[in-house]
Amino acid sequence: MPGAELAALRARPAEPVGAVAVLVPGYTGSKEDFAALLDPLCRAGLSVLALDLPGQYESPGPPCEQDYYPDPLGRTIAALVAELAAAGEVLLLGHSYGGLVARAAVLAGAPVTGLVLLDSGPGGLPPGQRRELLDATEPVMRSQGSETVLRLLEARNGIVEPPELAALLRARFLGSSSVGLLGMATGLRTEPDRVTELATALRTRAIPCLVAFGESDDAWPVLVQRDMAARLGAEVAMIHDAAHSPAIENPPALLDVLLPTWKAWLAAKFRP
Repeated sequence: MPGAELAALRARPAEPVGAVAVLVPGYTGSKEDFAALLDPLCRAGLSVLALDLPGQYESPGPPCEQDYYPDPLGRTIAALVAELAAAGEVLLLGHSYGGLVARAAVLAGAPVTGLVLLDSGPGGLPPGQRRELLDATEPVMRSQGSETVLRLLEARNGIVEPPELAALLRARFLGSSSVGLLGMATGLRTEPDRVTELATALRTRAIPCLVAFGESDDAWPVLVQRDMAARLGAEVAMIHDAAHSPAIENPPALLDVLLPTWKAWLAAKFRP
């Protein structure tokens, strides 16, 4: 799958600093999750590439569920990063399942200048409401398809306002590959703890890392993410007034964390 065609939102600054931020969404997410970050990052001089992973929304995907596990998707991101790194520095951010994919990309050799794991964890999704929902919807997805699962989710969550947002969420869920949704769901449940392996890779290649999370994250507990950061030797930041999706729930607070962190990493990289 390396070299796969990926849909993306792309922004280029008027006065570039020679770095691109690659933003990888989570399960059932898409490039649009990062829309509020693009202009501010651009004003700071960063090029931005927000992606749909293979099979997500507007990116075509492969036919096998196993191709949507973190390792295969990570190899796709690693190939993209290698291409981008030929022209400058690459800052890689992965949200939730995208964090597991970004981790796999680094382990596959992606030449990144820095890694951000946003509301992600050391391994598969732990017990809780999100895990229970995955377990409950998988057999429905297999037997009745995405439309039925979406109706169940809409009935559970109620009406999303404004209507434009509801329309986007519906379009991207139904536009995503059902095989991909099943494969990612399996990856979310079964991904092993690879923190020690990642810590070794980060240390060996002198790659800085930030673990950031919303203060009310209901996927991986905050204490689990803090422990992961300690094991990685990573910086850690909590985003106030946010839960599992700070890029949507509180983008200014997330930017207040990302921008100084990335500027410091780039300054260290360019320092004589």
